[in-house]
Amino acid sequence: MSTITLTTWSLEMTSPADLVPAAPAGPEISVVRSEVPSPEFSRFLYASVGGDIHWTDRLSLTRAQWVEQLGRPGVETWVAYDRGTPAGYVELDPQDDGVVEIMYFGLLPDFRGRRIGGHLLSVGIERAWDLASRWPQREATRRVWVHTCSQDGPSAMSNYQRRGFKVFKTETEQKEETPTPGPWPGA
Repeated sequence: MSTITLTTWSLEMTSPADLVPAAPAGPEISVVRSEVPSPEFSRFLYASVGGDIHWTDRLSLTRAQWVEQLGRPGVETWVAYDRGTPAGYVELDPQDDGVVEIMYFGLLPDFRGRRIGGHLLSVGIERAWDLASRWPQREATRRVWVHTCSQDGPSAMSNYQRRGFKVFKTETEQKEETPTPGPWPGA
């Protein structure tokens, strides 16, 4: 198996005033919180968004592990819909001391390049900043962060930076190249 150079960037936003929202994606696009945690739906989103860009870390999780992850207080999944069809999602993961990580963000392949991603990311960032209003046991958000890598979609990094994120760490490593799993086994 061959090796690749993988670069991972960590980006942060330390004030809600740093957000530069994208223009709305259009009246046919809605972004809705998935208020009832569903491991099946979340796994569908994860595999469908990340299947062609090497997202594999959650594919081996059991249903019980999905339930545990999604059931933690403050974890939220916001889904973009194009006329009722899921187009992409953003998963928020609150951490200690008022920090919220955008754990996963992306669009299903057929919805990329249609100006949905900037809008969805903007909504996700806004919801990260006001997360404590929906989860009173959580501290007010003081920092939102995300990481992306050189295997993510070609627009990921520029979208994060256009929304106001700043790079605070860059890591490079050699990694074995793995086949792209696709949205489901055997696809």
